[in-house]
Amino acid sequence: GNHKATRSENSQGKKSQHAEEAIFYMNCRAAYLTVLKSSLENIKSKEQLSLVLQQAGRNPSQKTINRYWTSQTSSLNFDDFCAILKKEKPATKNELLEAFGKIDTDKAGYIAHDELCKILTTRGDKMTWEEVTSIIKQADFNCNGKLDYNKFCELYLSTREQCCRAARARLEMHPRLRQQHLGNQPEAVPEGITLPVSKASPGLSRKTDHKLPKGDSRAPSRPSSAQSSKASSSTTVTVGASSSSRNTELIIEPDTMKEWQRAQSRGCFYLEENGEIISHKYRLHLAQRSALSITIKPFSIPQAQGKSCHWLSVDTALFILKENETQENLQLVSFTELQNKEVFGWRGELGSGVYWLLPFTTGCRLRKAKTQITGEAKLVWRDEDGELALTKEFRAALLDIFETIDLDGNGLLSLEEYNFFELRTSGEKCDQEAWAVCKENFEMKKNELTRQGFLDLNLMEANDQDGDPWDLWVTLLSLGYNRALEMTEACPFVIDICAERCKPRIKAMSLEGGGSQLSRALCSSVVNKGEAQVLDGSENIFIHTCRSGSRITSVIENKSENKVIIHVNNEQSKNCLNNRGLTVFAVEVAPKSMMVSQHVMALNEQEEWIYSCVHSLV
Repeated sequence: GNHKATRSENSQGKKSQHAEEAIFYMNCRAAYLTVLKSSLENIKSKEQLSLVLQQAGRNPSQKTINRYWTSQTSSLNFDDFCAILKKEKPATKNELLEAFGKIDTDKAGYIAHDELCKILTTRGDKMTWEEVTSIIKQADFNCNGKLDYNKFCELYLSTREQCCRAARARLEMHPRLRQQHLGNQPEAVPEGITLPVSKASPGLSRKTDHKLPKGDSRAPSRPSSAQSSKASSSTTVTVGASSSSRNTELIIEPDTMKEWQRAQSRGCFYLEENGEIISHKYRLHLAQRSALSITIKPFSIPQAQGKSCHWLSVDTALFILKENETQENLQLVSFTELQNKEVFGWRGELGSGVYWLLPFTTGCRLRKAKTQITGEAKLVWRDEDGELALTKEFRAALLDIFETIDLDGNGLLSLEEYNFFELRTSGEKCDQEAWAVCKENFEMKKNELTRQGFLDLNLMEANDQDGDPWDLWVTLLSLGYNRALEMTEACPFVIDICAERCKPRIKAMSLEGGGSQLSRALCSSVVNKGEAQVLDGSENIFIHTCRSGSRITSVIENKSENKVIIHVNNEQSKNCLNNRGLTVFAVEVAPKSMMVSQHVMALNEQEEWIYSCVHSLV
């Protein structure tokens, strides 16, 4: 009886979940089709992205738009839009009131128009005086030179809901729009539920040659369900407990290497709000041909010892590419496929010239945290004289950050190193003139900022805001910290290079997403090193599977003239996690292209894990 009750509860729970998903995707489609003619049509500009998000009841800032529309973005499809909406939740009334409450320190329920104008025209996405004037002229929530922000919030929320209802009504009036399905067959849905799924448009579009592999495409943003398959391929790999390290003796440094010349650089993976992972990219210069050893591993920050260091379990890798005539024309040389515990490495010989080192992590263990932080760490306090000071916990976090952004590890921050920090936290660079001002006010050595200078700089920022930690939290959150001052959405790493015949020179060049160069290198490495299986019944579709150390990567290669939709099922895998966070999903592969299907790792490396995956043509 208990088992039947449990099954019944699980069944009801699944139906409820599908119902919620159905409503979510209907709202997504309704908003999308308010701006675009079809879900097959892509968002082509920042302005379109902003407009379609507004139709979905969001009010995105410019910073939010820039997070999803980077310098490498040429278009976003419907699936990308759905993924963004899952990340960008609409503001609640409590959140709006809390934001206004920070301005209304007297808790009177009103904000003077003069104060409102000052804030809206000088902070965040600055508004014009005309835009502010149009707000304060509204009689519904303005009286006697003040804004009643309770009424304003009520009107804002009701207007947002009216906008969403209008979009849904338009969708209901056009049955043709509701009946678009993914691929050739409609998806099966739970009994009694109408699931408004769409036909998937091409993955995140990039301006690349059609013969080159596209970037990783996210799983279509829709409820997973049974698929009707034309062809399939099954792959099973069993890995013993703690047996992920291969060729470890090649990474362990032999005595002959102790005389080799060395170079080192630190860096960091940062997890963006949309799930994208960005990192430093490096240029390596070799004056002459030489034998080399290159390794990468998570960086164990000295000050963080004894703390919970989530990032130490994150997998890392480096792809080595040779620069030819131009930076865009990079040729894959190799990647760090050797592993000894957390260290990934490569041993070989390179000719003289310029190379690019592109760091990579699968994202299996660097992902958005699901656990909610109940409390918030205190960042500043006032002493008995009323002077502001940094708390012990915040000082410790700042010293950890200093270690991470001190790329050359010399205990000082150069202007170049500091600018990577500034670009990450504020989006702007510090010029020579501003650096000279820093030199006058904060401790420096050899024109580089000391640890104490860095601490004092953050204390000054706290004083500028009269103790309000808002800006300090913006910095911390952008660097991967949560409200408990734990680094959960970043992974600092360190690269070591040893060369036999010359002094290697490594320099961090940018802080950005992997882009098409990394996607091509990743797909090429799997195709070159892995095993290929043709999809049964389809001679033009291949599944390449490669195990490299502690991870398994599969790549789908579509040699046909048509796009294909591949259903991926991992339900028979044991003790595994993948970068998509889904057991069953579908991906679309453009004609004459390759793309990563998934990266898989052990959930618990101390136990045996089984990768069992079925790729099916929908």
